[in-house]
Amino acid sequence: MKKLMFVLASLALTIFSAQGVYAQCSSNQAKAVKASYTTGAEKDVVDIAIGSTDHTTLVAAVKAAGLVETLKSDGPFTIFAPTNAAFDKLPEGTVATLLKPENKGQLTSVLTYHVVNGKLDSGAVVDAIKKGNGKVEVTTIQGGTLTAMMKDGAVWLKDENGGMAKITAVDLEGTNGTIHVIDSVVLPK
Repeated sequence: MKKLMFVLASLALTIFSAQGVYAQCSSNQAKAVKASYTTGAEKDVVDIAIGSTDHTTLVAAVKAAGLVETLKSDGPFTIFAPTNAAFDKLPEGTVATLLKPENKGQLTSVLTYHVVNGKLDSGAVVDAIKKGNGKVEVTTIQGGTLTAMMKDGAVWLKDENGGMAKITAVDLEGTNGTIHVIDSVVLPK
């Protein structure tokens, strides 16, 4: 139970930090970013991703990995969703290789590294980030860890290899979780 509370507090820190991203833009800019995603009480996290033109690569990968049914389950989940541009940053051919049927295990590992158990919005993270002295580790459902931290007034995720992803939009609420958009793909060891 103590470990679960730490993981939830850690996740809360991650999401709160993402709230700082909105603070960097005007209120209208923040609304415009969030409005570009279709959310709502009737949509789960998969439906939200499917409705986003910025996440077609992620949706194709989730389908290829056979994770649609899992991510449509009750959850709750918090998903750090890389955009198409984030996948484009990977070395040429990486996405095509991962989407091959023989690489389903590796693809599943990468995708589940972007998912944390629990549904936490950005507001819950305020206390956790303060208690974490500016950074905190969260455990993904893949089993690895991500470190959330503040850098240049924004929230960033650091993967186990030292790769960094900036949270660019927060609190895309679905019936079974929350999506936070990131600008790079994070990779497990």
